[in-house]
Amino acid sequence: MTTETATLQDDIRHKIGLIVTGLRNLRDEGRFDEPNLDGTAGDYVSFDSWEWPQGVGLYGIAQLWRQTGDASAKALLEDWYDTQFARGLPGLNVNTTAPMLALSILWSESRDPKWDAAMQDWAQRLMSEAPRTASGGFQHDVSDKVNKGELWDDTLFMLALFLASYGQASGRRELVDEAVYQFLVHTHYLAERETGLWFHGWTFEGDHNFARARWARGNSWISAGVLDLFDLAELSPADHRFLSWIVTSQLETLIGYQCDSGAWRTLVDDPTSYEEISATAAIGYALLKGHRLGLGDARWRDAGLKALRAVLDNIDAQGVVQQVSYGTRMGHDLQFYRDIPIQPTGYGQSMALLCLVEALHHAEG
Repeated sequence: MTTETATLQDDIRHKIGLIVTGLRNLRDEGRFDEPNLDGTAGDYVSFDSWEWPQGVGLYGIAQLWRQTGDASAKALLEDWYDTQFARGLPGLNVNTTAPMLALSILWSESRDPKWDAAMQDWAQRLMSEAPRTASGGFQHDVSDKVNKGELWDDTLFMLALFLASYGQASGRRELVDEAVYQFLVHTHYLAERETGLWFHGWTFEGDHNFARARWARGNSWISAGVLDLFDLAELSPADHRFLSWIVTSQLETLIGYQCDSGAWRTLVDDPTSYEEISATAAIGYALLKGHRLGLGDARWRDAGLKALRAVLDNIDAQGVVQQVSYGTRMGHDLQFYRDIPIQPTGYGQSMALLCLVEALHHAEG
């Protein structure tokens, strides 16, 4: 191992610890007022809240534990879920499903019976009660809005990965099959066949892709999500082959849009939009992981390590990942995406964690 490689590994490990601290210390400072449909206050920033940013953050912690054996990461997960279960779980929708993913990973290893009933109930209600679009894809309803007839690329990361993970761990093949179907039907409506990039959403109330936004974080949900689906559940050879091509064609195009800094812009193909680090981290993660799995050549590794450097440069001394765009609703014009404010979030921390943990595999030589 060279001195440069050892230095990179040390930097990555140091920053991993900082990111976990930064995630735990996130607090809602009242910048955003987004009340839920039931009248309760929405908190999409603080770590101590059951919502989708926190759910993605927990997934990063779960992967840190799985990949490195970090016992403190496992303890953090267990403490978080104990606290939340004592408070009572929120209503079911696409976004409140996100914290169930890390819980399914925790349960798959521990088989602790105290989580059984909640996961069984949540999965069953998704299958039987969650609103669907005409295609059978899950309608992207969230805590503060019903999005009638809409498919969003976010849904696959927030909901389908949980069905795949829990279905595999519990031996419920119908849940895995449903997760795969969601990836397939979303591919049909959201993937742009000319480029392999994905649009943010589709509506059956007008049959269009809204602003046709090639939104970076949405694309990163797909590139990271497809590759993680392969880890979380066993797919048929045909489904695995198809989704491998989908993510390969997407990542091949994304490489061409990487900025000199190593980052991607919040609108992938729009040079007037700002560089955004949560998407950069997840795309970098996918490139590095895809190279390790044999899907991409050395260009993928090089682009992934370039993205890693951009991520490392945006982690401050308190472990907070900077230059992360706030939660992004469906935009009806491209200016909407350019105007999304910058705000540290749980998913920003988590996507950086995924990138750094994966990078340890590539910083060994």
